[in-house]
Amino acid sequence: MKNISLILNIILLIAVSFLYFNEFTDNDDKEELSEATSITSDLPIAYINIDTLLQHYDYYGEVSKKLDDRRDKLQVEYTRRAEALQKQIGDYQRTYTNMTMAQAQAVEQDLGRKQQELLQYQETIRQEILKEEAAITQKLYDEVAQFLKTYGEENGLKFVMTYSPGSTLMYANEDLEITSAVIEGLNAEYSDKDTILLEDSTSAK
Repeated sequence: MKNISLILNIILLIAVSFLYFNEFTDNDDKEELSEATSITSDLPIAYINIDTLLQHYDYYGEVSKKLDDRRDKLQVEYTRRAEALQKQIGDYQRTYTNMTMAQAQAVEQDLGRKQQELLQYQETIRQEILKEEAAITQKLYDEVAQFLKTYGEENGLKFVMTYSPGSTLMYANEDLEITSAVIEGLNAEYSDKDTILLEDSTSAK
């Protein structure tokens, strides 16, 4: 699930970077870097550490585990099929000298077909995992973005950026970090959703 962290980080960073430069960059009169720094320090900006958020966001932890379990299950099935085919190939290699040419050709054609089917199955499960990862990434982005919109409006913020080791944001003052508050709020919302679903399920019975 490491790719999800990177993808979400890039999406959020591109979004806030575009808004920031679109609103505050003057193309006709660019200021010196020191002046820009003094201006941005007074702007209502905050940031979240995306790695920390993903580590402690209950929703992400739950869907990550489900996806990992799904991936493991598919891998076990693929391994079972591959081992079965390998056994058939081994059996053929041990006995083909006792076969007629027609028999050997028939077995080879069958093994070739099964090998192609195995390769197709491998590609199919790879695409399934990628599709599920993409769906999780989009859902995660929507949940976080919606929460930050509400949180930003309630706390007078204009921008909430993402920061993590390896990101393009080289430095962020710790006083501007709101990761803990965002994690707490997201987990509270997720817990409320689970409670509502549980109550609906119970009443339906």
